[in-house]
Amino acid sequence: MSSILYFLIALGLLIFVHELGHFILAKRQGIKVEVFSFGFGPRLIGFKKGETDYRLSLLPLGGY
Repeated sequence: MSSILYFLIALGLLIFVHELGHFILAKRQGIKVEVFSFGFGPRLIGFKKGETDYRLSLLPLGGY
């Protein structure tokens, strides 16, 4: 059971780092980023700073 948990944590970390790379490169190129989300679906928690809404969403199977 703990191996599944470790796998899900590692997968979540990989997804987060991948999406963070997209975010950083977009900002460096001057592209407006309206939302940075870890997960899909309804927003669980988050905050808005500047023009970007940072959020954690319900289904942590990806991000945008």
